[in-house]
Amino acid sequence: MASVALYEVSPRDGLQNEAAVLPTAVKAELIGRLVAAGVQDIEVTSFVRPRWIPQLSDAVELVRMLPKAEGVRYWGLIPNQVGLERAVEGGIRHVATFLSASETHNKKNVNRTVRESLASVEEVIAVARDEQMAIRGYISTVFGCPYEGDVPVENTLRIVDRLMTAGVDVIALGDTTGMANPRQVREVLARVIAAGVPVERIAVHMHDTRGTALANALAAYEVGVRQFDGSVGGMGGCPYAPGASGNAASEDMVNTFEAMGISTGIDLDRLAAAGVYAEEQLGHELPGRYHLYWKGARSRAAAARSA
Repeated sequence: MASVALYEVSPRDGLQNEAAVLPTAVKAELIGRLVAAGVQDIEVTSFVRPRWIPQLSDAVELVRMLPKAEGVRYWGLIPNQVGLERAVEGGIRHVATFLSASETHNKKNVNRTVRESLASVEEVIAVARDEQMAIRGYISTVFGCPYEGDVPVENTLRIVDRLMTAGVDVIALGDTTGMANPRQVREVLARVIAAGVPVERIAVHMHDTRGTALANALAAYEVGVRQFDGSVGGMGGCPYAPGASGNAASEDMVNTFEAMGISTGIDLDRLAAAGVYAEEQLGHELPGRYHLYWKGARSRAAAARSA
């Protein structure tokens, strides 16, 4: 049976764009519910300076509270060497680096040029390799930039070459503000694969700003990609990219892939329940399509029982 892997980003990419700062115990509970649903790869936090993203300032404390579960990989986003040291201190063994294919977005995001970020990322990767850690390399704004518009695919290819040479395990191509379309996704992926990146080492990170995240994920699947980032309820976005609304909703992807006979290994009802828990803690409705459907179905069933 065909299968895909879901990489859950709600505890990090989801929460970093929320106004609410959730208690550490609530974050740990959300992660525990994701684990119970069968999610095996979860990006739990970012080891950035607390003043940059207050919502994630409890990174080390959170990691120490995470449930121990066989086969589950907890990932941390790493901005620099100091962040890597904090991750190692906290016991994280799977890390993700990041930079942008767009100069303007990269400067807005980390106040560095792409060249400067690449040099820093390569240093982080070298140390992480020495520590025998698994490494993901995010590239943001691959499919378009809110400041620059179209981003030449050559920008991405240059970064991909450097990251692969440095030793990342997975290249995650990001549609940071949901500007991609399925044809573009297929074309960009074809260029990246032609440049020598094995398709099994490519992931896609889609946003649903224009309602195309699921269509773009399916386009990537058609090309051969089998790793997909998602966020329960579709929560999240990038605080340094205007218009970057929620991530691709995990429930939408799991529902669609499973309906197509493609296994995700995830219990959809439990995943949806985790999304409802997140929504309740945040205090506002989340936009995921299946999330809204599942809540409505549950409400209708409860009303029928009480009638």
